[in-house]
Amino acid sequence: MKFCRGLYLSCLFAAFVGPFNVCAEDSAVERKNRSRRELFRVGEGRPDSLKRMSGAERDEVVRVQILLDEAGFAPGKIDGVPGEFMDKAGMRYLAAQKSEGDSGLWDLRLPEERGTYTAHRVTARDVETVGVLPTQPEAQSKMKSLPYGSVLEFLTERYHCSPVLLAALNPALDLERLKVGDVVIVPSVQPFLIEEVPPQGNYPEMKGYAGRSVRVSIKERMLEVSEGGQLIASFPVTTGSAATPTPVGKWKILGRSSRPVFRWDEGVLNHGVRTDTFFMLPAGPNNPVGVVWVALNRSGIGIHGTNNPQTIGRSASHGCIRLANWDAVRFVEMVTEGVPVTIE
Repeated sequence: MKFCRGLYLSCLFAAFVGPFNVCAEDSAVERKNRSRRELFRVGEGRPDSLKRMSGAERDEVVRVQILLDEAGFAPGKIDGVPGEFMDKAGMRYLAAQKSEGDSGLWDLRLPEERGTYTAHRVTARDVETVGVLPTQPEAQSKMKSLPYGSVLEFLTERYHCSPVLLAALNPALDLERLKVGDVVIVPSVQPFLIEEVPPQGNYPEMKGYAGRSVRVSIKERMLEVSEGGQLIASFPVTTGSAATPTPVGKWKILGRSSRPVFRWDEGVLNHGVRTDTFFMLPAGPNNPVGVVWVALNRSGIGIHGTNNPQTIGRSASHGCIRLANWDAVRFVEMVTEGVPVTIE
């Protein structure tokens, strides 16, 4: 069912919670109608921001991003804009499905009965995940945990999305001052439930996953999981810089842990040299390595979450491989100790 602006605001007033689609007003900027193929096809003329798109076009892109995300071929943050990582996810998904002929993202559709958006009512428990977040490592090391900095940050991570998209979907809300009882329109993706991340400790070994393998492409900034030669999942990643590159080679997974503590050492981060000046940063969504650590048999190098998912694939790490937390918790359940990891 499509809801236009007036009914949408009525839903907020009534604090309705449930799945639905949003029919937003088009921008005042005139734009020609695009076919679905034109919207999703890579090339000149494809919109590169929400300002250049109609509400209907945005919703079409969000639906494809949700489909890819839930299929395990993560498109990066859900932002309603066709882009690089959605294209890479779509290409891999179609290849895994063995699609033939002139198949493309324009062929991917969520079931019609599936809503594009849902409404999230802010709860007291949500607010409890938010706290004061110092900016300096020394002050952070004195905290019991590193919480979300705002309810907005909590929501963007929970629903795998960008704050720009949430602002477009919720023009009547001050997203920087959300409180208990506020109702926020969010993508209807399977949410990342941080409260269900296991307590601090090691994940149990998964005997049935010994035949799996991981490939990381530094050039494409993509991580792939395969089993028996068949691609089963892919995720966008951030890899190292020229000063602290991600080590190319064939490695293997040594261990997997949840809610890790991070040893912040400026010498290691900037030069790869351990020093006596360091701070132990507690667990939490704003820990620099996020909520999951997958250790490789290369000292100091791992595949892990992040405290800044909005920059995944668009920044540089200190040599490790970063995933958005919502992708990291899925990846860690797909692999086990001994699984080979090829970085190239």
